[in-house]
Amino acid sequence: MSKILRITQTKSVIDRLKKQKLTIKALGLGRPNYTVTKKDTPQVRGMIENVKHLIKVEVI
Repeated sequence: MSKILRITQTKSVIDRLKKQKLTIKALGLGRPNYTVTKKDTPQVRGMIENVKHLIKVEVI
């Protein structure tokens, strides 16, 4: 059974690199305290690694 990840944006993307802004948008986030749930896939894990300083991840 695949895991589900709850991803919450904790910091703003103002004054961040364009790549990080696009990654946050691709995850479905956009503002601090927004939360999304995603399946635990290698693609999502790669995006999380790219912006780990801006988000909080919980395994459901």
